[in-house]
Amino acid sequence: MKKTNFRWVICAMLFFATTVNYLDRQVLSLTWKDFIAPEFGWTDANYGTITAFFSIFYALISLVAGKLIDWLGTKKGYLWAIFFWSLAACLHAACGVGTMVLCGYDSLSAMGAAVKAGGQAGLAIATASVWLFLACRSMLALGEAGNFPAAIKVTAEYNPKKDRALSTAVFNAGASVGALASPVVIPLLAKYFKAKGVGGGWEMAFIIIGALGFVWMGFWMWLYRKPKESPYVNAAELEYIQSDDDAAAEAARPSGEKTIGFFKCFTYRQTWSFIAGKFFTDGVWWFFLFWTPAYFKDQFNLPSDHPTAMALIATLYAIVTFLSIGGGYLPKYFVEKKGMEAYSGRMRAMLIFAFFPIAALAAQPLGPVSPWFPAILIGLVGAGHQSWSANIFSTVSDMFPKSTVATITGVGTMAGGIGSFLINKGSGMLFTYAEGQGAAFKFLGFEGKPAGYMIVFCVCALAYLVAWSIMKTLVPQYKKVEG
Repeated sequence: MKKTNFRWVICAMLFFATTVNYLDRQVLSLTWKDFIAPEFGWTDANYGTITAFFSIFYALISLVAGKLIDWLGTKKGYLWAIFFWSLAACLHAACGVGTMVLCGYDSLSAMGAAVKAGGQAGLAIATASVWLFLACRSMLALGEAGNFPAAIKVTAEYNPKKDRALSTAVFNAGASVGALASPVVIPLLAKYFKAKGVGGGWEMAFIIIGALGFVWMGFWMWLYRKPKESPYVNAAELEYIQSDDDAAAEAARPSGEKTIGFFKCFTYRQTWSFIAGKFFTDGVWWFFLFWTPAYFKDQFNLPSDHPTAMALIATLYAIVTFLSIGGGYLPKYFVEKKGMEAYSGRMRAMLIFAFFPIAALAAQPLGPVSPWFPAILIGLVGAGHQSWSANIFSTVSDMFPKSTVATITGVGTMAGGIGSFLINKGSGMLFTYAEGQGAAFKFLGFEGKPAGYMIVFCVCALAYLVAWSIMKTLVPQYKKVEG
């Protein structure tokens, strides 16, 4: 019997969910500097606060999101997650009117005049708007925290171990594609609707992008079933999916099997290995995701709706997208061609990817030559991260039973969120301080805000090698957790 390949249809659904996830995250980063900040009088520190608290709330919710996905199951859990984050994305559009009401203005134009005048009125508007955006970002985090625990759990359900890194790399490429499409679509949407007189333009960008998640929900309700229950998976494909001995054993267990206790998860070195890997590296990706548009504006005076800025960011994420998918093939090569055990092959691949971010060290020195050098080098950093990410997620399904995969993924995602909070909050404070100090603030030959960027780039460059060393120390060889 020729086997079906429905698992790749499911992988495509995960890819599109992750794409929508990152489109929703990117709307703010691509509109704040040129559309939102002038309206509310935001500084880098204001934006850093919003991105940092999104990260920390995402981290706290992730701690329980995985457990919730394990409890609800992947179908219901994913539906609730994408519903909440899509609704939250749309609600960002109301922050302008909300600020106007809270601050007691009769119109947006009157509020804009107060921002230009500055003083206590301008400060009050900036503060109120930041709190409203924080509320919306918190709700966005509430939903988005469920994406990766659900996607990794589905990947474990639909793939044998040898294919999980590849499947994860494919759906995780949705993050890169979302980031790739964002600079081409979002600034143009904002610019178009601003020219049409529809608010500041940025509001419709949030609404249109946010609505995509509701479309995805309809397809998920129609297509998703567990492999053994799906009418689209035949016996040959089911046998392939369950080709791992432990996968077949798990499939034979009662459907009501309990997961490993939440607190017991923290007694395993494997859990702490995943926590360390996520804590040190997730912040790198989120820093570049949130700050790259501002970086090109600050360093090269290229606003997000400038054709060159859009081309730079699109090129950056095109590099990330195409190189990162190859990251899923490398451990498969080590397993099938070199005869390595899955975990060992994965760790060897992750060591290779850990060297990619060192390219960040050259981004600032080469920036004066051309902005294309930082774009290409940051693209290499992002490709290394996404390849690393595909494999570190797969270590969870390698070492833990499927019934606990989402829980552990959520715990690690929490750690990544904490790391992201630290780097985003710290970066916003650092950039505001460095800009204020001007030539008095120096680092490795750079002055002012460029020196601040160089400091953060150095942190990003070394993060992965530190993470890999800790992971290898905690779990030097493959060891399955039985619970």
